[in-house]
Amino acid sequence: MNPEQIKKDWNTRGYSFRIFKDPPGQVWADFVHKTDELVVLAEGQIEIEIEGESQKPPIGKEVFIPAKAKHTVRNVGKTINAWYYGYKK
Repeated sequence: MNPEQIKKDWNTRGYSFRIFKDPPGQVWADFVHKTDELVVLAEGQIEIEIEGESQKPPIGKEVFIPAKAKHTVRNVGKTINAWYYGYKK
């Protein structure tokens, strides 16, 4: 999984591209954005809850979070994780 390829793909689809690295146990709870968001796990483990539905996507799987959907992202692993995220421009 090449972050530059993901960045380029997202850019052509109208999304920004950024990277988060979170320590074990980090929780980003109950966020709501005015725009669509994409998330891809790069390393470690992650749990994403969107409108009450949880999933633990494998590394490299793109997750779509629709605009105005309440969502939470958790590092459920024992190591630092890294994940890519982007918002619809």
